[in-house]
Amino acid sequence: MPRERPLIPALPHCAWSGRKSNGYSYGLARSPGRLNHIACRSARQNDRPLAAMTAHTLRIDHLVVSARTLDEGTQYVADTLGIAPVGGGSHPSMRTHNRLLNLWGGTYLEVIAIDPAAAEPADARARLFALDDPAVHARLEKGPYLSHWVASVGRPKNLALWQQQYPERISTVVPMTRGDLTWSLTVANDGAFPSWQGAGDGVVPSLIQWDTPRHPPDLLPETGLALKALKGWHPQADVVAQQLHWLGAASLIVLESTDGAPALAAEIETPSGLRTLK
Repeated sequence: MPRERPLIPALPHCAWSGRKSNGYSYGLARSPGRLNHIACRSARQNDRPLAAMTAHTLRIDHLVVSARTLDEGTQYVADTLGIAPVGGGSHPSMRTHNRLLNLWGGTYLEVIAIDPAAAEPADARARLFALDDPAVHARLEKGPYLSHWVASVGRPKNLALWQQQYPERISTVVPMTRGDLTWSLTVANDGAFPSWQGAGDGVVPSLIQWDTPRHPPDLLPETGLALKALKGWHPQADVVAQQLHWLGAASLIVLESTDGAPALAAEIETPSGLRTLK
């Protein structure tokens, strides 16, 4: 696990400590049931452009475990959580396929891998979730891992219109299908993870908006699993936090700074106790 530094920059609603460093005032932010150490940007005039541009709140739609093959990813999740992902299918436009695992409260886990049986058209776009990135390929040689997360945008907010208004903040919106499910998902033209000022690496979420009334958890068996906390580490945590706050997603993930590589971890309650998926 990367070495942690306890301060999370640029999140809102602080109880100010009065100490300042590098333009940040450090204090305690209160959240239900706990106190989190965070760093809050002081209310200076030139900070105003960084304020959240949305009045809505996102929710965690699903977690993403990337794998070289579906079998490898399925086995990793089963070994960690005690229950294997099932079902799923293929994404023709992305040449990927997946298996899914229901989590309590309308959230789910997706194991995704490149589909070796998918056709590769000449004009194929880059796969989602950086699956064409050589660095991700190298990481997957070490085994499956929790690579990313996806936040859902509820209606009446229109994801495509939001992206058109702020293209520097939100990646291209791509229509996708799997079976009779249809949705829109933000996917950069090069397939890279979403980022802000060069910082993302899976810790900044992709955005999804469902077009069909049914959602994958509605079609999955109950598992007795529940996501307790999603945690992220990033060497540019202040920049990542700015984007999370702007999106309205800062409350969905516990973000910490690190001297190591970006990483995610999900604490999940299981019938056998708390387990951590990394």
